[in-house]
Amino acid sequence: MTDAGLLSPVSASPLVGALTGDRAVLAAILAVESGWAAVLEKAGLAPAGAAAVVASAAEAGRYDSADIARRAQGGGNPVIPLLADLRKQVAALDTGNAGAGKAVHTSLTSQDVLDTALMLVARNTVEALLADLKGTTTALAALAEQHADTLCVGRSLTQHSLPFTFGLRAAQWFQGVAAAGRYLENLEFPVQFGGAAGTLAAGTVLTSGSSATPFSLADALASQLGLAPAPAPWHTNRLAITSLGHALAAVLDASGKIVADVLFLSRPEVGELAEPRAAGRGVSSAMPQKQNPVLSVLVRSAALQASGLAAQLHVAAANFNDERPDGAWHTEWPALRQLLALALGAAGHVRELAEGLQVFPEGMRRNLDLAGPLLLAEGVGAAVSPLLEDKDGLNGKQQLQAVVDQTLQAPPADQAATYRKLLREAVPASVLPDVRLEELLNPASYLGEAAEISRRILAAYPDFANSPADTDANGASRG
Repeated sequence: MTDAGLLSPVSASPLVGALTGDRAVLAAILAVESGWAAVLEKAGLAPAGAAAVVASAAEAGRYDSADIARRAQGGGNPVIPLLADLRKQVAALDTGNAGAGKAVHTSLTSQDVLDTALMLVARNTVEALLADLKGTTTALAALAEQHADTLCVGRSLTQHSLPFTFGLRAAQWFQGVAAAGRYLENLEFPVQFGGAAGTLAAGTVLTSGSSATPFSLADALASQLGLAPAPAPWHTNRLAITSLGHALAAVLDASGKIVADVLFLSRPEVGELAEPRAAGRGVSSAMPQKQNPVLSVLVRSAALQASGLAAQLHVAAANFNDERPDGAWHTEWPALRQLLALALGAAGHVRELAEGLQVFPEGMRRNLDLAGPLLLAEGVGAAVSPLLEDKDGLNGKQQLQAVVDQTLQAPPADQAATYRKLLREAVPASVLPDVRLEELLNPASYLGEAAEISRRILAAYPDFANSPADTDANGASRG
């Protein structure tokens, strides 16, 4: 039975399936075994021609992943039944009696192969993930620059706080995604080696009398597979896994922030943003007029799962007992693969969202104007309170707070006019001329360093602000 993503539509895509599905894991395990055979032959530790036979036998299409999964219950991991099948295929293909079977899995243990295979799966997935993240950040950088002066309202604890710009909001989205992308770029995907108990005892016997060592073989395997060399076996030291989990969770955290904002700002009563439209997207089974923000909903579903999956990797790492664990290792596999699938699936949706996001400056201005001049109370207080003399036992700051408090007692529709009236009464024109008062009540005058913050954010991640090639990790056009 294949998991097609029926209950996880965020990751139901051909690319996600191809890079993280059972077939991808199976192919990665076979790639490790084939790569090891090539390393042994090159080192003179396997018969000439053995690697070619193993490579032919290691074609993933020869194997039934569902059958291997069922048989994996016998030994606790899929490497064991797959090895049995691989050896049969090698024997059948070794018509020239090259002794290719001697090159299969020699001196390795199941954890060496599966850990290394999962690093291959992760590396390939992260390459595709980074391509989508850079597409997203390029779009967000463009939004930040295009809307550098587009006024909107900032919100804190659900309430209007201060004037803001949509450019700064897009820049902050950019920063989250770019920072997570940098985590991914800095990851290493190390080869695993160690043998049955992490001592390389079998590898030492294998290389006895040759110029090779177990360490040189491991480095050669890393080079063969395009992975990072490891200074020592890491059977029970799981930083490679938890670091990967952390980076993937960071991607989903940053994505979750973006879509949480979009979900709120695209509500009809808010009307500041809208998702890009596509035929058949956002439909309701009962209400034909609805345009549900499905991209954001799907991404949020992934983001809400990320922390639990990353925590599972840490729980497993903290319980890797002895020199080979009894169950903790096994709990990593589904959590890691689900994180990879969710992050890659969500990244494609966030990219589409960012590249096609509809921005409505007039809606932003309308919501900004709801609070009226009250939104500038902080700036007014800072500029005006030092100009006021003490009155009725109140200093300037307290007088202006009293104006705000009295204004808030008026009905919401009357608060803008009430604030202006009370403020003018509390601050004589001789102290604050009308022209200066209007300047203070202009939202564009109280944006602080919004433009400079945006500029600094984009400058900090120049490689994420530039447009990537419009292709996926396999070179296929995304158009």
